[in-house]
Amino acid sequence: MHRILFVCLGNICRSPTAEAVTRAKAPHLALDSAGTAGYHIGNPPYGPMQSAARPRGYDLSGLRARQFSPNDFNSFDMIVAMDADNLRDIEAQRPAGNTTPVTIFTPDGAPVPDPYYTRDFDGCLDLIEDCADRLIAGLSRTDDATR
Repeated sequence: MHRILFVCLGNICRSPTAEAVTRAKAPHLALDSAGTAGYHIGNPPYGPMQSAARPRGYDLSGLRARQFSPNDFNSFDMIVAMDADNLRDIEAQRPAGNTTPVTIFTPDGAPVPDPYYTRDFDGCLDLIEDCADRLIAGLSRTDDATR
């Protein structure tokens, strides 16, 4: 089983949405999400993000924000950042000698725009759905190659 952590800034828009979308598409994966900042610890995902996700069949209401921790490197097989700033903040906490892969969610390394600021919740969902499909397909190819 793959253990994957999605990480954004506050863990109220992009990363919980990536967690919920990927879980819906691949329930066999062990998924979680976190934020590099502690602004929203314990809060549910942002209301407008939940409202955009709900009609597509994604329920974010049970998720709660938490802050990324260096211990996450030992708890997950892969850490997926939503943008280069998140990636940099994650890498700054990497324990010495740890080799857990950290990558940006999009295949071209472009950021997943933060709808908290852009207000484009549907565009963010479109991109996250596409990236989740690509991630799952990549994991399947890797699994097939190792069998």
